[in-house]
Amino acid sequence: MIKQVDIEQDTYFLYPAALVVKEQPMKIHTILGSCIAVCLYDKVKKAGGMNHFMLPYWNGTGLATPKYGNIAIERLLDGMLRIGCKQENLVAKVFGGSAVLNVQSNAFSIGDRNSEAALDLLGEYKIPIIAKSIGGTLGRKIIYDTYTSEVIHRIIKN
Repeated sequence: MIKQVDIEQDTYFLYPAALVVKEQPMKIHTILGSCIAVCLYDKVKKAGGMNHFMLPYWNGTGLATPKYGNIAIERLLDGMLRIGCKQENLVAKVFGGSAVLNVQSNAFSIGDRNSEAALDLLGEYKIPIIAKSIGGTLGRKIIYDTYTSEVIHRIIKN
């Protein structure tokens, strides 16, 4: 006998400099240019969360907000642990980091710097990255299912 389970899911639009973690299944939507979204998923608990950060590192002045990658990833991980996830069960998917304005220079490529920060920080936390779509010159729209870890990913053409 096959039992079909219908899981009702809320949807949530994630704005820049924010993050969301909930135990209940949900679909998180966001739109990315040079920003990065990190999706964390506990493959045992079947729970996930996502952040959306704008700059790679907080420099110590002003508020330490999820606008910065190092703060956003730390708070996303803390949120996952708070709902009962275990760090050793976590995997990550990373999206964004485009040069959408075509003003990329060697000195100030914010998309590349954001991408590098996300990959480095996840490495420091020993969280494997199982999928990524970063870089390029076009934006992305993603929809992340926190129950299955599936991501619908669309490139936004000019």
